[in-house]
Amino acid sequence: MSEQEFHPGSVPVAVAARVYGKDASWVRAGIVSGWLPIGKATRNGKLVTSINEIDSRYGRINFYISPKLLYEETGFLWKGEKR
Repeated sequence: MSEQEFHPGSVPVAVAARVYGKDASWVRAGIVSGWLPIGKATRNGKLVTSINEIDSRYGRINFYISPKLLYEETGFLWKGEKR
């Protein structure tokens, strides 16, 4: 059995939302809260782990969604497409 190769970089939140059949805000909330183990949320280099921290007044949150973790959770193989 060969090792699966994954596209480098982050899966867009919109793509992950489509895979789950949910809204992008559901994916963001799940990553921040920790119940959706497919990536990380950071602001200014610091991990965001509380729903209370999702407030635009504090600055932009960057989301990294791992292609490998998304594949392990859903079976969806992201190949770099945006939508």
